[in-house]
This record gives sequence, C-alpha cells and structure tokens, in this order.
Amino acid sequence: MAGHGENDSAKSGGQLPFDWKLDGGIIDTLMDVRPLPEKEGGSSVGHLFKAPVLGPEDQGREGADLLLPHMDRHGIGKALIEFEPHDSVAVAAITSHPDRFVPAYTIDPNRGVEAIRELRVAVERYDVRAVSLIPAFYNPPVPIDDRRAYPIYAACEEMGLPVFTTCGVPGPAVACEPQEVIRLDAVCHFFPTLKIVMRHGALPWIDLAISLMAKWPNLYYSTSAMAPKHYPRAIIEFANKRAPDRVLFAGYFPRGLSVERTMTELRALPFAPAVWPRFLQGNARHVLRL
Repeated sequence: MAGHGENDSAKSGGQLPFDWKLDGGIIDTLMDVRPLPEKEGGSSVGHLFKAPVLGPEDQGREGADLLLPHMDRHGIGKALIEFEPHDSVAVAAITSHPDRFVPAYTIDPNRGVEAIRELRVAVERYDVRAVSLIPAFYNPPVPIDDRRAYPIYAACEEMGLPVFTTCGVPGPAVACEPQEVIRLDAVCHFFPTLKIVMRHGALPWIDLAISLMAKWPNLYYSTSAMAPKHYPRAIIEFANKRAPDRVLFAGYFPRGLSVERTMTELRALPFAPAVWPRFLQGNARHVLRL
C-alpha cells in the first residue's frame, strides 16, 4: 500500500487517498434499509444533516434495491443493517443477499426474557452477528448500565455477539442521561469478554470514551452518524498512535448522510496508512466474526 500526497487525493475521483486493494471491500457498520420517516416536513434528525441524502434515482426504493447501487459504486462489500423479524424489507435484504448484508438484531430490554428468546431464534434463523441497543429511545428508556439490559449482555456474551449501543447526547429531543459514557465502565467490568461498540460519537465524552477503551480491551468505537469531517480528532489520534484495532467505520445512509458525501470526506482524514485497512474492514471483520 503506497501513500499519495494531498494533491493526488483531491484528484482521486472518488477513490480513497492511497493506492491499495482491499479484498472483499469496505465494511460499513451502519446502513439502514429505508430513510428515516418524515415528520412535519423533515426527519427527527433533519436539523443535524442539511445536505440531501437521496438522489433522484433513489426515490421509492428501499432495501437491497436502495443500498446495493451505492455500495457497489463506492467499494462497500458488506453492510451491517438492523432488523427485526417482522420487518419484511430488512429480512428480504439479509436473506436474498447474505454475502452483502450482515444482520444486527434490534432488541428492547423492556420485554425481558421474551426478547432474549426471540434473539436466540433469530440467531439460528438469520445468522445474526450483532445486537443493537438504543438506550435513550426505549419507552421507558433503558440506561446502558440498567439491570434490564444485563440479561441481554449475558446472552450476547454467551453467544459471542457484540453489542452496538448508542452513546452520548442524542440528536433528537430525548434525554441523554441513559447514554452517558461512564455507564459503560460498570458493564465492561461485569462482562469482561463481551465486545461493546460505541455508536453515534459518544459526544461530549470523547476523552472518557478513549480512557475507557484504553482500560477495557473489548470496548470499541464506531464512527456512525458523523460526517467524516466531524470525526473527533482525538479518536483518529487514538487509532493512529495507541489502538489501530478499536475504531470501526460506519456511515449513516440513508438515515442522514449520503454515501457520496461520506466517501468524499474520508479522503481528507489523517489516518495512518496502516490504520486504514483495519478501520475500513479488518476491525469490523474481527468484531462481527466474519
């Protein structure tokens, strides 16, 4: 893998800022099968993402028909997508294209043991590779370190499933307290072999997030829901200098960011050459057991 200068990156025409071959393509650890539902003229996070997400060719599309053209155009080999068994669009994507879509089961800890039973069935039926938690958005909310979440952590640790959980201040108008980063400390202590991936920035607790990753070897960070130009520089430095195996690439298409914008802005980031293949593929392959 040979590095290029800044001018070559600017002329790369959509390619990454170096000359390499990434067998199997990029792994995006957050795509969705449909755009966010519109609310009163805009999505619930529309105020955070001003640029258009969908092009004219995307109108009316969902599932694999929406995602695959963008993935193929930008060298994304696989995408982690969230699903529930009753979501026919997501199920169709993961069953018709198992080589391209990796299922992450969305689970509600408020449902107790019934949710865990359904998770076990989904693992057998759909080859689920991760579980997704959204602590601030459950009704009622379930904080990261809440007792209702512990049975799910235990089941995931037993089955070898990583947990992807949103962390930090949410964009929509819900309380951030359930997603305070410090809550991860107790969970990592109680479940030392459980892989946990922080999603959506962990803002404003970046320094704390890095300190916890330095402390707990199975705690990871995903770049989901952030345009690359807004990635915390401390996270890039952490990957470059301390832990190249702990930061995973994620876009946010079609929820808030177009694939074109994400891939264009990636070219300007100062990841070290040895970090890029881990960031774009290797770390996700390890965490998801691909």
